[in-house]
Amino acid sequence: MSELRSPLQAQVVQWLVGPGDTVREGDVVVILEAMKMEHELRSPAGGRVRERLFGEGETVQERELLLTIETVAGTAHGQRPAAQAPASPAPATRADLQRVLDRQGLTLDAARPQAVARRHALGLRTARENIADLCDPGSFTEYGALAVAAQRSRRSEDDLARNTPADGMVTGLGRINGDRFPPERSQAAVMAYDATVLAGTQGFRNHQKTDRLLGLALRHQLPVVLFAEGGGGRPGDTDMPIVAGLHVPTFASFARLNGQVPVVGIVAGRCFAGNAALLGCCDVIIATRDSNIGMGGPAMVEGGGLGVFRPEQIGPSPVQHANGVIDVLVPDEAEAVAVARRYLSYFQGSVARFEAPDATALRQVVPENRLRVYDSRAALHALVDADSLLELRSGFGIGIHTALARVAGRPVGLMANNPLHLGGAIDADAADKAARFMQLCNAHGLPIVSLVDTPGFMVGPAIEEQAQVRHVSRMFVAAAHLRVPLFAVVLRKGYGLGAMAMAAGGFHAPEFTVSWPSGEFGGMGLEGAVRLGYRKELEAMPEGPEREALFERLVAKQYAAGQATNMAATLEIDAVIDPAQTREWLVRGLAAARVSTEPPRPLIDTW
Repeated sequence: MSELRSPLQAQVVQWLVGPGDTVREGDVVVILEAMKMEHELRSPAGGRVRERLFGEGETVQERELLLTIETVAGTAHGQRPAAQAPASPAPATRADLQRVLDRQGLTLDAARPQAVARRHALGLRTARENIADLCDPGSFTEYGALAVAAQRSRRSEDDLARNTPADGMVTGLGRINGDRFPPERSQAAVMAYDATVLAGTQGFRNHQKTDRLLGLALRHQLPVVLFAEGGGGRPGDTDMPIVAGLHVPTFASFARLNGQVPVVGIVAGRCFAGNAALLGCCDVIIATRDSNIGMGGPAMVEGGGLGVFRPEQIGPSPVQHANGVIDVLVPDEAEAVAVARRYLSYFQGSVARFEAPDATALRQVVPENRLRVYDSRAALHALVDADSLLELRSGFGIGIHTALARVAGRPVGLMANNPLHLGGAIDADAADKAARFMQLCNAHGLPIVSLVDTPGFMVGPAIEEQAQVRHVSRMFVAAAHLRVPLFAVVLRKGYGLGAMAMAAGGFHAPEFTVSWPSGEFGGMGLEGAVRLGYRKELEAMPEGPEREALFERLVAKQYAAGQATNMAATLEIDAVIDPAQTREWLVRGLAAARVSTEPPRPLIDTW
């Protein structure tokens, strides 16, 4: 005989067996209720029910006897007699689960074929397609998928579920470059405005979703990738009793990530108003050639009485690339995603496998003729690991090149003067570009390699109209706040304040300052120094060949005095090296130098 006793004080709700019934071990035989919750009790053994001791509705105490079971041969181990064995029905999806699956299905692209087709007809991808391409397969976990637009007062629930999935924004966590970096380095927060839903506008619910994800990113120090296409604030959300909605914390939360984690913005199509404000907070902006970026779309411009324009006329990509808004300009979304993955990799760590370039190619970068221009990007490519160079802001501040790359697998930032523009002189745009690049590398712990070839800061009445004094001084202030090591290599001209700014403020500020044999140095450009310092001597000679000959002799004398070997002899620089040894110097310097652990000091930008 087997007994079934109550495990708690409860009320008998329902008996599922009666005297004489045959049961298996584990069958549910009675349901009790306690504290509004039902408890299923199962048979302790197989057999035949002999007696029920309580009726339905009666209260039982803990450990009171409920049921006795007489063991029957063949059922002791949970087996019914063959005649009573029920057929096993095919498992069915529970109704509650099916409701959730159906509801989740409405959030996917497959549920909206017409909207997807319109998107593809424009040559663009959906938000979910971009995320699937960005994140490692199967790694994306979506947050807030079941949100809909806050428009229940004017639209049906079914309409909202079908036509405003995820409230026009897909958010979640996923892995990026997980094949090369461990999970703790490859995890990222991803947000994508869905242009097929209410034009990718910013609604009440998707602001909440954004804030939720930004909080996680800040708490766990996760990089953030934002697909920012969309039209800004949405006036159609009517469920919330608000007037202007200016208490939204999203913009402050997004800006709070600055300097804490890498933040990447991607744009294809149109990005206006609030969407553009978030985009502008990103460390780097990757945009397609067909993109338009502006702080106000056509409706806002017209509403302000500023004229009637087509969307394509506002902030087209050629304009935004030339003025520095766009860091990397790409042909399409596929390339934008590829660049985003590559950009993030520099902040995810070193790699073990790399291909070193031909170091001897560096010997041919600088022409023997000191007056001949050259492309300093050749030095960048010949210095870093093969196929590792990613140039940033190539359309803006062209007097200085800035790029991310790897040296022996280790990520670094590089900047180089551009002799093809103003002879390498640093103008306001180039200084802004360099200062911000130093801040980027400093925030995320990337060592900086500076390739110097400049006659100094650009001078003259025209450049001073551009606030040159404030702009170029940004380089000194940014360098003074560096916690990462900086390595300076003088390729040719190292003159005046411009050269000092490229060397973190002075030639002894970097971890090392070395020069190639082609290096030449002075407090200012040689020609200017001779005209200024030898004015009386030159003016004493009659104009013509005789004066020019004296001028050339004096320049040659200054050049000889300012050669790299003389600078090294007076310890103003650390060494003169074979250009082919530059990479070796950097590898050793990177191994020895450290990122400072001191807390950052406050910075007041000169501009």
